[in-house]
Amino acid sequence: MSTPASPPAVAQRPLVHHTGFWYFPVAFVARLPFAMMTVGVLALVVAMRGSVALGGLTSAAVGVGVVVAGPVLGDLADRFGQRRVLVPVGLANGILLAVFPLVVATARADGLLLAAAAAIGLTGPQTAAMSRSRVMALIGARIAPECRERTFSRAMAYESAADETAFVIGPFVVGVLAALIAPWAPIVGAAVLSFVFVTAFALHPTGRAVPARSEREEMAPFRELLHPRMLVLVAAVFGVGLFFGSTLTSLTAFMDAQGAPEAGALLYGVMGVGSAVLALAVALLPERFPLRWRLVLFAAILTASAGAYTVGGSVTTVTLVLCLMGIGVGPSLVTLFSLAGHRSPRGRGASTMTMLASALTLAQALSSAVTGAVAESVSVGTAMLFPAGAAALVLAMAAVNASSSRRWDGEARAA
Repeated sequence: MSTPASPPAVAQRPLVHHTGFWYFPVAFVARLPFAMMTVGVLALVVAMRGSVALGGLTSAAVGVGVVVAGPVLGDLADRFGQRRVLVPVGLANGILLAVFPLVVATARADGLLLAAAAAIGLTGPQTAAMSRSRVMALIGARIAPECRERTFSRAMAYESAADETAFVIGPFVVGVLAALIAPWAPIVGAAVLSFVFVTAFALHPTGRAVPARSEREEMAPFRELLHPRMLVLVAAVFGVGLFFGSTLTSLTAFMDAQGAPEAGALLYGVMGVGSAVLALAVALLPERFPLRWRLVLFAAILTASAGAYTVGGSVTTVTLVLCLMGIGVGPSLVTLFSLAGHRSPRGRGASTMTMLASALTLAQALSSAVTGAVAESVSVGTAMLFPAGAAALVLAMAAVNASSSRRWDGEARAA
């Protein structure tokens, strides 16, 4: 018996028809606890304990927890469905965030403080990765074949722009709440957002777009995630994370040398906003411009502008260079996630996206620590070389991907 085709009127409708209007605002706000918790923990510990070193260690513990848990949560979501994973994780994260100010105030042992911070990271809701996985599933199931490529490009552009905007807004909200209320306010605010919006995201009807393992054909084996066609993307995203961490830290050190350390985050925000805008603009590129060559072009722009950043100079010059860097980094990140979406092994969408997100987070944490140590112990000029090295890694991976992309994608289609 033949299976009836999907009604053309439904197949031709835009993605927002299938997600519902409120999906994207809810998914965006649900990103903010993740963007706020690392900076919020740092600010709270420094304010209440008076130790920048302990604050840095505590913040790093959150990052380590995120990296460890990310792939595990992605695998669990692929196996059992996003709702069953995100609801308990979001609630646990909200509880841990809410009690963390009490831990900071009462815990005498630093080990207990670090353990609490790591637990926050382990329960960090991977909303961005889960959202990409949902959107990918919806496009594959409900968008007409002739519209899928354009819709997919626009969706990935939006998701990357939303990530970057959240990571600009998150630290800003932390600073405002800490200044206007108290150092504990950002953490409590993140807890409320996690309780309300992460739960709302988890329970949103789009969660059914990604079925649990029991409701679909067999998942691809885990080793498919370790194929070179996937690892080259992970390495490139790791390079982007190195770029983000080293740029923010070296820029802060540069502005500190100018006598205005607080302006470092502001200038970084200039790059972040520009990067988000350019990330959205990627959706306007013609489909005949292949993803592999887009990545080479944007990685080359990133490398060239990061090279100019190493020269330093005046605040005006550095600001202009940051704008150029935004032109390269935002579109590069969009293209990498688009390639990952196309190559994601069968039934492994959430695992793929959390693997890339974890690589990004780990690289940011490592590069921030190393760049800060170099800026303090060697020189600011030396620290400003690090973004160029990170950009060179992205370009090298882009070249590897371009040289082997046809063969890898052919193997994937055959499989």
